[in-house]
Amino acid sequence: APGVYQLASLLVELDASDEASRILCADALYQMGWVEEAHKLLLVALSKNPQRSPLLARLALLQLKKGFLYDGNQLLKKVIKTGDTSCLLPIMDIFKDEDRKLMQTHCHFRALSLLTNNQED
Repeated sequence: APGVYQLASLLVELDASDEASRILCADALYQMGWVEEAHKLLLVALSKNPQRSPLLARLALLQLKKGFLYDGNQLLKKVIKTGDTSCLLPIMDIFKDEDRKLMQTHCHFRALSLLTNNQED
């Protein structure tokens, strides 16, 4: 992760508009345990492209990790509304095991809650 972070940082310096390099940099920061720095970097990238599913999904995980369930839910809703959920499966490979379980459990219980509420209506 440190080597990936250094390479991605260099790529961002060469082209500040390169979103893929920012995402790679944020992923490396996350892997190194620098969650706050990853969060800040993703927010900067999101400000330039607010409807990017890979950014929204990563931010959702970081919000859930911090215990901000409402914010995490809102970000996941945005991912779903964009119609591009294909980013979720590859991102799950990046997440650490405990965070992967957190995201899967949260999404599972949220889906069950929605289904139960729809059946009652």
